[in-house]
Amino acid sequence: MRICVYEDAKDLGLHAAEVGAKRIRQALQKQSDVSIILATGASQFTMLEALLQAPDIDWGRVEIFHLDEYVGLDISHPASFRKYLKERVANKLPALKAFHYINADEKDLDAEVKRVSQLIAQRKVAVAFIGIGENGHLAFNDPPANVETKDPYLVVELDTACRKQQVGEGWFPSVDAVPTHAVTMSIQQILKSECIVCTVPDERKAPAVKMAVTAPIEALYPCAYLRTHDDCYLMVDMPAATDIFPEAK
Repeated sequence: MRICVYEDAKDLGLHAAEVGAKRIRQALQKQSDVSIILATGASQFTMLEALLQAPDIDWGRVEIFHLDEYVGLDISHPASFRKYLKERVANKLPALKAFHYINADEKDLDAEVKRVSQLIAQRKVAVAFIGIGENGHLAFNDPPANVETKDPYLVVELDTACRKQQVGEGWFPSVDAVPTHAVTMSIQQILKSECIVCTVPDERKAPAVKMAVTAPIEALYPCAYLRTHDDCYLMVDMPAATDIFPEAK
């Protein structure tokens, strides 16, 4: 795992997009179509904006997979990850080959999980753009995570710390308003990606960054599994690095 520290969130986002864009271009040189994974949340704002402006990417040959989504939340809800990705990405890339959303408000949730699982199981993912939660989660795999499952997507129950983070970031007015369950990509599926670009800004994420770097690789510390990947970039700003590099304060 490469640990890259930048001055602030803007600088971090620009460099994360640059790394990811380079890997997309390399993949497009080798194959006709490329699949990538996109996360959501406040941590991804600058990176996504910069990624969409990266030169020499033929988006007509790129398809995007959605990392996670709340169960039962309509796409019109301000906290919907489909709404987030549609407005910030898909609508700005009209030539995009495909965007595979998780429709987690479907009545037959099992069928939807099976659908997106079958789709991604047929693909080789070039780059996964992800973040880390305050509790150390990857996607919505809260601790203790199901780290053994080979299923590409699964339904999980969100823990209190995760739900509080969503309130703290302004997506919901209270913890009670945050859905209790989500559909998430599994850790094993994320780790299948050829390259992982993990973007983590903000001092409130400093304990999680330390967890990713130093914690035992086990279910209680989902983000520690990033250290098992051969081509993972843990990209943080100075505030997020303070628990691993005290001099960053």
